[in-house]
Amino acid sequence: MKRLSIPLTFALLLLLGPQAGAQVRYEIEFPDLPGYQTLKCDLHMHTVFSDGLVWPTVRVDEAWRLGLDAIAITDHIEYQPRKDDIPTNHNRPYELAAGRAREHNLLFPRGAEITRDTPPGHFNAIFVADVDPIETDDFVEAVKRANEQGAFVFWNHQGWKGPEKGQWLDVHTQLYENKWLHGMEVCNGRSYYRDAHQWCLDRGLTMMGTSDIHQPDLALRTEPGQHRTMTLVFAKERTVESLHEALRAGRTVVWYEGQLIGRPEWLEPLFDACVDVARPHLRSKNAVWVRIRNACHADIQLERTGDLGPATLTLPATATTLVRISTARPGEPMELSYTATNFRIAPEKGLPVTLRIGD
Repeated sequence: MKRLSIPLTFALLLLLGPQAGAQVRYEIEFPDLPGYQTLKCDLHMHTVFSDGLVWPTVRVDEAWRLGLDAIAITDHIEYQPRKDDIPTNHNRPYELAAGRAREHNLLFPRGAEITRDTPPGHFNAIFVADVDPIETDDFVEAVKRANEQGAFVFWNHQGWKGPEKGQWLDVHTQLYENKWLHGMEVCNGRSYYRDAHQWCLDRGLTMMGTSDIHQPDLALRTEPGQHRTMTLVFAKERTVESLHEALRAGRTVVWYEGQLIGRPEWLEPLFDACVDVARPHLRSKNAVWVRIRNACHADIQLERTGDLGPATLTLPATATTLVRISTARPGEPMELSYTATNFRIAPEKGLPVTLRIGD
């Protein structure tokens, strides 16, 4: 009998799930903010019940292993390419996975994707009680019915078919003015949508980042340089209800390709919670040495805007960096002015930050 290769053995262990032994979780490190818990969320994913390639419970196992706190399975309502093999049952993916989510202590709102030609596009509705009433030929009526169930509705991958088809149209204004549209995907998978980013800023919509994953995720853990696109949600409590409230209130930051995208009111406290500057431990006539700790799972990229400190500075994820600062007054407190270039408060605009060096 031939031996299985190590990669194949590992893949089989992942697919076997709990039957293969204890499951291990590798945490994603983003600190809580004052008054809020930071939840790592992926609220757009697919299974074999639409055009995904895995059973619903597999999505739970993947999320647990990779350090997520909340997920939503959002299979297409109108697009059912496997209906000859798997009977259409819009609520079944949630029903199959809800028990496994409880076992893994994952928040798991019920969701679905309203799937229409672009324009007007695809929209996710999460926190619904029943997907079936949302299935209707009238697009606006479908979104209205989702809202009647208290759904949080966001516009998916706005520019995926190009800027011409991704325009903001009268139908989007209708949804927005009726308060039936609450957010937009600024990032989906490996794509960033500049217009969606700006529209969220202009219209007060919640910024979302999702994987939109269809294939199996065989990653062992979440790494700073290789991670799912996700939404950091700042919730008052670790409950489905608090998750819903936080999304409605717009307390989110998107983690995409090593970048953190959000409004200044959330990026500023996140930066402050991530970065800790120690007091100088050594001084010379013209320099001081300090340790700077980055407590989060993303590398932080800094470019100097003031006169003191290195011209550029990278603070690696969950690590401490030793920094030498040239100064003519080594005994005095200092303020180092930088832009955190991968903390994006608007398209092509980083977050201004100050590193304070104590006496």
